[in-house]
Amino acid sequence: MTTLYRLSAAAPEIASAFHARAGDDPWAGGLVSPQTFAPVITAGRQFIAGLRPAGKRLERRMIPRLWGVPPPPSVPDASSAVFTVRNPGSPFWIGNLRNSEFRCLVPATAFMVWGKGVDAQGKRIPHWFTVADQPLFAFAAVWKDSEVPSFALLTCEPNAALRKAGRETMPVILPADPQAHDDWLYADWKRASRLLAPYSGSLMREAG
Repeated sequence: MTTLYRLSAAAPEIASAFHARAGDDPWAGGLVSPQTFAPVITAGRQFIAGLRPAGKRLERRMIPRLWGVPPPPSVPDASSAVFTVRNPGSPFWIGNLRNSEFRCLVPATAFMVWGKGVDAQGKRIPHWFTVADQPLFAFAAVWKDSEVPSFALLTCEPNAALRKAGRETMPVILPADPQAHDDWLYADWKRASRLLAPYSGSLMREAG
């Protein structure tokens, strides 16, 4: 699971890169950890999600959301948030994913996963990755309209770089093509789901 990610860009730069309205978002750059707020890009309605008016294309907006969705009612510990989507076909996720207003872009400049094994001091080994062709990239994510609107990152099979680090999944990183961002935010689920694929391992760089 992606445990941390870095977003080393300020709100105006992020908004410009993703053709979104930043409003008065105060983000100045930094680390994002689970159960903290971070900027996301959404094309949903301002206060509540639902079907868009027929033929209407809403603008992209940058807004803060909490990383970590409340778990399904069947989970005994209601405080155990869900940070990633491993099975998009699950009843817990599919309704939101089919409704494009709940899909969002999560901007990032690097992300961290834990590798297999430990170092000489017995500590787990972190691996930080960047994307060579996108200094500022977007994870594919979905949000839920709970007491505090929150998001989770979509995952997929790992590429060679993540497999080498010992991972069985990786976050879905969207291609640099603006059409991919458009499809994730506006397209029907059949088209958008094609984006749930590993990013090219040749374009990943381990940042150390």
